[in-house]
Amino acid sequence: MASISCNDLTFTWPDGTPVLRGVDLTLGPGRTGLIGVNGSGKSTLLRLIAGHLHPTRGAVQTDGAVAYLPQHISLGAGRAIDDVLGIAHVRNALREVAAGNVTEAALATIGDDWDVEERALATLDRLGFDGIGLDRTVGTLSGGESVLLGLAALFLRRPEVLLLDEPTNNLDRDRRHRLYEAVTAYRGVLVAVSHDRMLLERMDRIADLRDGGVRIYGGNLTDYDEAVAIEQAAAERMVRAAEADVRRQRRELVAARIKLDRRQRKGRKQAAENRFPKVVAQERKRQAQVSAGKLRDLHIDRIEAAEAQLAESTAALRDDDEIRVDLPETSVPSRRNVVVCDAVNVMRSGGTARGAGDGRRLWDHDITLALRGPERVALLGPNGAGKTTLLRMIAGQLAPSTGTVTLGVEGMRYLPQRLDLLDNDRGVLDNVARFAPSATDNVLRARLARFHLRGDRVELPAGTLSGGERFRALLAALLSAQPPPQLLMLDEPTNNLDMASVRQLEQALDAYRGALIVASHDLPFLCAVGVTRWLHLDRERGLTDTAPPDADAMALASITPAFADHPDT
Repeated sequence: MASISCNDLTFTWPDGTPVLRGVDLTLGPGRTGLIGVNGSGKSTLLRLIAGHLHPTRGAVQTDGAVAYLPQHISLGAGRAIDDVLGIAHVRNALREVAAGNVTEAALATIGDDWDVEERALATLDRLGFDGIGLDRTVGTLSGGESVLLGLAALFLRRPEVLLLDEPTNNLDRDRRHRLYEAVTAYRGVLVAVSHDRMLLERMDRIADLRDGGVRIYGGNLTDYDEAVAIEQAAAERMVRAAEADVRRQRRELVAARIKLDRRQRKGRKQAAENRFPKVVAQERKRQAQVSAGKLRDLHIDRIEAAEAQLAESTAALRDDDEIRVDLPETSVPSRRNVVVCDAVNVMRSGGTARGAGDGRRLWDHDITLALRGPERVALLGPNGAGKTTLLRMIAGQLAPSTGTVTLGVEGMRYLPQRLDLLDNDRGVLDNVARFAPSATDNVLRARLARFHLRGDRVELPAGTLSGGERFRALLAALLSAQPPPQLLMLDEPTNNLDMASVRQLEQALDAYRGALIVASHDLPFLCAVGVTRWLHLDRERGLTDTAPPDADAMALASITPAFADHPDT
């Protein structure tokens, strides 16, 4: 039977930063959702199980073939899909046999995989790649499609242990639900790191990674929330009782001291009046001092015990840090042109690894967009529709093949989906300093501290950060730059944030007074930031205005916060 076993698993980064402390964990067949705040070590734990990292102490043992889908997948833009799926050599052998070149080497390569193409296409179709060609290149896929292609490659290997790190990041509504179905149908040992509530509702158990250790809760995310709520209510009662006990013990100590003082004053008065012989008076004084000392020690012990109980009870209360996003003060006049895209389009760079491609335009209809004043735009659309491409053109990172893009404001900031603006080899502080060269180290450290990147952590290379920490570092860098941005563009900003930090970002963006463009599949997040204009992008129709979510969609969003895309799309 396939399983995962961690015994006293401890991991510390080379700089001495502890991540996991003595984790004991055993998982058998079934689906486990691994949750925790950003930077708690979720991705590190998956990499340890996958064998990509080695523990500082302890051991990891897996029974069964292991397949791992990392959070930031890099497949290589020039590779063909069949190569990523690991079947290119089998397809080549099948072509040789079909051409009449039947050799022992070709037959050995094929083995029992005569239907490998059919199985590959069926797996791709199940994940939403309808009619895709196996010779197509990875570079023609969107970020979400790349994630699903990596998952398809894992499913074709038929692993007994499947590790997924934020698998729904960048996926549109349809593909998310296809992934949900694939995960639900999986029968091996599955561990998924995710903040996607709909995915976590399909789990058999929740593993909560906190303070370097893991605790298992049976059931899905709703069951976990209920269990934690009960625990926290009990912990709050314990804290209140412990606080009351500390106050009572301190009052009793004060009362005991007053009583002792009265006795001592009485004893001194009697001694002064010579009521007792000197020897007797001295003995009574000694006994009184011993009794007073014992009484004081008794009450002090009781206070220390009560304070220890209070500390233990308080430790059981959850106090998860949340980032504090303070967007710069800025405003945009209501009639000012912020962005004007005039009939823009881009040419496809090539469709297959074995050919030059058709060179067609990305969108059948050229893109025209006029964004004026402090509009707040939600950019919706399926994976591969070109949302990231459009944002990159507005940001000046990609030149349109036709048409023009004009910015009418200063201080535009773009937060990319892949968080690739940071230099992995440079420290976090150095990365932020590149965006704000005139700011002092103290100012930059203070800014990073508000994003929970403090002390020696800011000296670490950016490549060692978790996905959530990387997002926070990049957001700190962009918001530290001058001049203050009058236009913010965010590409799937909730992908790498825990639920508490998403709430903080929602509140900050809701208070932001500049123009905003957000590409996201997270409908509740878009509604929370006060979107005023909803745009839908696809390759056939181009960019079109669409109606805001109706009351039914809003009600559904409140029940299933990970629901993706506008219902009409």
